[in-house]
Amino acid sequence: MRGAIAAACIGLLMRKHLVFNPVRLSFYERCAALVYTSTVTLFVSATKLTTAANAILLQYTAPVYVAIFGAWFLSERTDKRDWITLAVVVLGMVLFFVEGLSADNMLGNCFALLSGCSFAWLTLFMRKEAQIRRAREIAENTDSVHSSNSGVNAVFWGNILTASIGAPFVVQSFLSGTAPVSGDAAWQSWLGLVLLGVFQLGISYILYARALPHVSALEAILIPVIEPLLNPVWVALATGEKPSFYAALGGIVVVTAITVRSLSSLRASRSNP
Repeated sequence: MRGAIAAACIGLLMRKHLVFNPVRLSFYERCAALVYTSTVTLFVSATKLTTAANAILLQYTAPVYVAIFGAWFLSERTDKRDWITLAVVVLGMVLFFVEGLSADNMLGNCFALLSGCSFAWLTLFMRKEAQIRRAREIAENTDSVHSSNSGVNAVFWGNILTASIGAPFVVQSFLSGTAPVSGDAAWQSWLGLVLLGVFQLGISYILYARALPHVSALEAILIPVIEPLLNPVWVALATGEKPSFYAALGGIVVVTAITVRSLSSLRASRSNP
């Protein structure tokens, strides 16, 4: 349901830039749509089979895969500064989630690792498509918005594919009576699904797709690591619950590392226009 709502949101907001015939998608758009589907499907499966901390931490091993394969696949070199940033970010993530980590439920942990690998390749494929489109625009001496919207087709069709895979389970949930259909639980569940579909997957992935042509693949995968770290911030604001010492320390470490690297990259790009 979340995927269906996200597809509807992306289709409505980006209808002028979408390819509604999947046959017309490029090779890398199709690859990105497939790994998008595996990313979200494996992650949801992982959260059912292992702890949330394990699932999130293992999914966010994605920057390591981007650093390893980015140079070969995109010709984007990973330097010493990048590897140091990655090491600090991994350390910070471990500190952040240390209290919820568990060695049990290996199947769920494997799903989370595969979700992280899929997330990395989603970024790589979307970035590759943006590179190809931009190179074509330069060769043709055109200035269009095609390269800036190169990833929206992938996330649009990825959500449609995800919704299609999940549809039988939705039907089963209603037929078995496990899906809430009346009362407070029903409207709260539907409100949650709409918010997730529109904001977590819909608008956020539109912005992500539009950002990818303008940053490196490693930057595109490192900055979203901040997302799960904001969870205790929202919890603290909404309920007054304070994060633990290690969670706060880990969050500060990660945000500081990513901020320092981003500022360093910005200075470097300004000095070498």
